[in-house]
Amino acid sequence: MAKKTVFVTVFAAILCIAGMVTHVQADVAPFQLSLTPDIAIHSSTTRIDGVALNIWGENPQRALVLGLINGSSGTSSGVSLGLLANYSENFTGVKVAGFANYCSGRMSGVELAWFNHAYELHGVQLGLINFAEKADKGLQIGLINVIKNNIYWFGGLPEQLAPMMLLVNWRY
Repeated sequence: MAKKTVFVTVFAAILCIAGMVTHVQADVAPFQLSLTPDIAIHSSTTRIDGVALNIWGENPQRALVLGLINGSSGTSSGVSLGLLANYSENFTGVKVAGFANYCSGRMSGVELAWFNHAYELHGVQLGLINFAEKADKGLQIGLINVIKNNIYWFGGLPEQLAPMMLLVNWRY
C-alpha cells in the first residue's frame, strides 16, 4: 500500500511540474498570425520567438515580423517590416516602414521610414523627418532631424551637432 501511495504522489508531482512547464512554454510561440491584436493565433501577451505575419499585430517578440502595422510590446528585438508602420516600447534591431516608425522607449538599431520617432535613440534613423527626445549615440539622416537633448548649436562639436538640423544630425 505504501508503494502505491508513493507512486501516486510522485506521478501527481510530475503532472504538476509538467503543467507549470507547459504553462511557461505556452507564453512563448514560434509563429504568430494576426488580423488584429485581439484576433490572432496567440494572445498579445505571448512572446513570439520566430516569425509573425500581421495585418495588425502586437506582441513582445524576438522575431522577423511582416505586416501592415506591426506592434512590439515590452522589450523586443529582431526585424520588423511594416507596409504602413511599426511601433514599439523598447526595440533592438531593424525597423523598416512605408510610412512611420515609433518607439516610446529605447530604440537600438536602425529605423527607416518617412517619419521616425524614438524617445531614446542608440543607432541610426533614415527618413524625411527623424525625431529623438534624447540620444546617447545616434545618427540621423533626412530632411529634418531633431535630437532634443542636443542643447548647443555647434558648440558641442564633435560629440553633438545641434538640436535640429537639415540633412544630418548626431550625438556621440
